[in-house]
Amino acid sequence: MTTRPVVWVTRRLPSTVEQALTDLFDIQQPADDVPLDTDALQAAFRTADAVLCTVTDRVDAACFTQAGVRARLVANFGVGVNNIDLDAARAAGVAVTNTPDVLTDDTADLTIALMLAVMRRMGEGERLVRAGAWDGWQPTQLLGHRVHGKTLGIVGLGRIGRAVARRAHEGFGMRVLAWSRSRTRPSESGDGITRITRLDEMLAQSDVVSLHCPLMPTTRHLIGAPQLAQMRPSAFLLNTARGPIVDEQALVAALDAGQIAGAGLDVYEEEPRVHPGLVGRENVVLLPHLGSATHETRAAMGMRALANLRAHFAGQALPDRIV
Repeated sequence: MTTRPVVWVTRRLPSTVEQALTDLFDIQQPADDVPLDTDALQAAFRTADAVLCTVTDRVDAACFTQAGVRARLVANFGVGVNNIDLDAARAAGVAVTNTPDVLTDDTADLTIALMLAVMRRMGEGERLVRAGAWDGWQPTQLLGHRVHGKTLGIVGLGRIGRAVARRAHEGFGMRVLAWSRSRTRPSESGDGITRITRLDEMLAQSDVVSLHCPLMPTTRHLIGAPQLAQMRPSAFLLNTARGPIVDEQALVAALDAGQIAGAGLDVYEEEPRVHPGLVGRENVVLLPHLGSATHETRAAMGMRALANLRAHFAGQALPDRIV
């Protein structure tokens, strides 16, 4: 009987994905749906031919440099790969893949939802009703800010940034500015996006600033005290990218000082910990990393990871190879 490849799957995935994986591979999974500790993750690399990990797994250099490493592929369940030491993987000759494209629309939708929620004070209103404290409509109750026609500044003009720009421009008539560290993307006629060459200029002109850049050493704390000071006192900050792009201590200080009007966050600097200075604020909307959290997208992400695993074991080119 032919021995099937062993794949370690570090978290529980949608049932359709798990069934498809089980049909093809010898699947190993933890008993509990919690991130693997360092020892368990390293053991997975020693006992499996491939590891299907998620953004909550810290795949550090030791996973690739330890004695007895067996895994030759890391299939990341997610677009961002900041959870993986790519240099160590490259040096060890271990391939790394991700799951691009399939979560673009859902993450863009959630970004727009966050913008509406914080600008229209939806969280405050929902809590008021649930607490039984709402005593009826009032002319000046919970007045928020109009979204239509405002200026949206986008940091990072990749797939998700462009999808957010399209929704904002076409759906809400927003003026869209964009700044990106990469200058390689050409302008597209009629896309409604004005490219800004300096981040500080974009921050100063925007009513809403939305972050969509990857996390890397050059973008860690890209939005800190100096950048927050450049924003308008009436402006809002949105982050559906990666938490450490924002210096949360600086964000709390900016909110304390009234330097910005509020924030909508789906990701955090030290997930799952949320800075205590953010938790009690009515002008901050906090979500538990829901950007890609739909049945359709999580299943599609799993199938994308599966496609990379199948290609790897068939000796074919990997569709979504990073390293």
